[in-house]
Amino acid sequence: MRALGIRALPLAGRYGVVAALALLVLFGAARYDYFLGAFNVLSFLRYNSMFALVSLGMAFVIMSGGIDLSVGAVAALGSVASALASELGWGPGLLAGLGAGVLAGLLNGALVVRMRIAPFIATLATMLAANGCALLLARNESVSVSYETGFTEIGQGDLLGLPVPAWIALAAYVAGSVALNFAGLGRTVLATGGGEDAARLMGLPVDRAKWTVYAASGALAGMAGVILAAQFGAGQPIEGVGWELFAIAAVVVGGTLLTGGEGSVGTTLAGALLLGLIFNILNFENGRGWISLSAYWQSVIRGLFLLAVVVMQAKLTGPATPRDT
Repeated sequence: MRALGIRALPLAGRYGVVAALALLVLFGAARYDYFLGAFNVLSFLRYNSMFALVSLGMAFVIMSGGIDLSVGAVAALGSVASALASELGWGPGLLAGLGAGVLAGLLNGALVVRMRIAPFIATLATMLAANGCALLLARNESVSVSYETGFTEIGQGDLLGLPVPAWIALAAYVAGSVALNFAGLGRTVLATGGGEDAARLMGLPVDRAKWTVYAASGALAGMAGVILAAQFGAGQPIEGVGWELFAIAAVVVGGTLLTGGEGSVGTTLAGALLLGLIFNILNFENGRGWISLSAYWQSVIRGLFLLAVVVMQAKLTGPATPRDT
């Protein structure tokens, strides 16, 4: 029974999240005017690209058997770093945010791989450090970006009719899919999450894979911070609160096991879009006057949604009992 649940969970995640996403789109299109209008669709893609990026990094970390609680704080740090460097041009601004993310990811990798600290504690420490660094660099206030260097085009520009952030997220997901499905990294990540000791006995480069996924998670969070600063015109040191929860929820909703060893890049994207679409629909409902939910309710809904999915995973993959045999 337990083995059947483990096999069924990825399939349920893969097809269930896509079906739910399609049904929500159909519901929104039928109920709300302008739901599929260009303004709403482009705004949705532009804004949710940041969450899609941090969810992708989180997916690889979770598939390896770890967790990264620092992605929100690293994104905030990346937004401040890129805003400060934007006066030098869009390139330095982009590299500053990415660099901050990579450094944070490498720190996580060092703590987990070299010092053998549990990922939960290691990334929690990095989260606190990144949050403090962001506040120090920004002097506890928003940092305006330069509008003369073209930096804001990273967040506000369009390319071939789609927002630039959406193209960035799409490129990241294509690269992530190739890495997971066609490269040795993907095999090593899944094997590590399924059983680290067994993966080492197979001769797989477990430590290198861990370094890579944490560095990638940091880089993607830093890129999300760059988009944040460019999109809203300021680096925001207190932004990013709860982003790690969104990312974990998107990954789990997409069928990835929290225990590692099983996951999908495509369904992670579907999970991120599904969560974003839920809040988009709630905003439309607020506009109709049927309900009135403040932004704080998003965290409540996000937490309940994550709890429901985790409970479902626990039911399907729980410990074997005598009746299972």
